[in-house]
Amino acid sequence: MIIGIKNVEYIEGFELRVTFDNNEIKRVNLENSLSGEIFEPLKNIEYFKKVKVDEEIETICWENGADFSPEYLYEIGN
Repeated sequence: MIIGIKNVEYIEGFELRVTFDNNEIKRVNLENSLSGEIFEPLKNIEYFKKVKVDEEIETICWENGADFSPEYLYEIGN
């Protein structure tokens, strides 16, 4: 199953509300997923809040090119 993301909203801390293209909404905590050089800037909460949906690749991303696959977000969300 291929899943895409339609919308993302910042909640608090490192938690996001993610709306998938199957209309499911999941709360996703990325605090333990921010390892590696590309994710280092996201540890700054003000930068983390700048999350957006890239409509072309249908997932969340940040200006530095960091992103997560929709399938991963769907799997860890609740």
